[in-house]
Amino acid sequence: MDLMDDMDKLIPKHGGYRKLKTFQLARLIFDITTRFCERFIDYRSRTKDQMVQAARSGVQNIAEGSQASATSKKTELKLTNVARASLEELLLDYEDFLRQRNLTEWDKNDRRRSDFVGHRFESADEVARWVKQVSKRDNELPQGIAANVAILLIEVTCKLLDRQIASQAESFKRDGGFTERLYRVRKASRNR
Repeated sequence: MDLMDDMDKLIPKHGGYRKLKTFQLARLIFDITTRFCERFIDYRSRTKDQMVQAARSGVQNIAEGSQASATSKKTELKLTNVARASLEELLLDYEDFLRQRNLTEWDKNDRRRSDFVGHRFESADEVARWVKQVSKRDNELPQGIAANVAILLIEVTCKLLDRQIASQAESFKRDGGFTERLYRVRKASRNR
């Protein structure tokens, strides 16, 4: 066994966050939230900054956790959970927005939920076009539709993050972290 084999065992592949569905959805949520806040939240409002920062935190912590996983599964798990918590905070802000303006939050059986999910949108532009179209069709305020879309995306992302966190916890329990890998590599090196 050579040095590169030891390094591969010590520092596993890491950082592939751009391929994670949770990262892709969190980034879409961030883009949508930024636009939503620019359009529908008073620019002087502290809520605007908090919503944008919560959305940003979701994206950044998924990326940072993925990158940190090379040397700390514990940090990866912690940061993924921070991303999950940030999105939960953002979810509450969108729910508050609807409630405080007497706008309807879609129930689980609302046809617009399944219609939206069926499109598998990848950009904020695509989502904005859909919101505008549905607003005209259903004669509803676009901010209510946009908030419901954000809620739906956050719910889906949080469910996926819950699975990701469970998987990370199981991996940590099964394989240990950097210290355990370091011990195994050093022991194998001594035995050679």
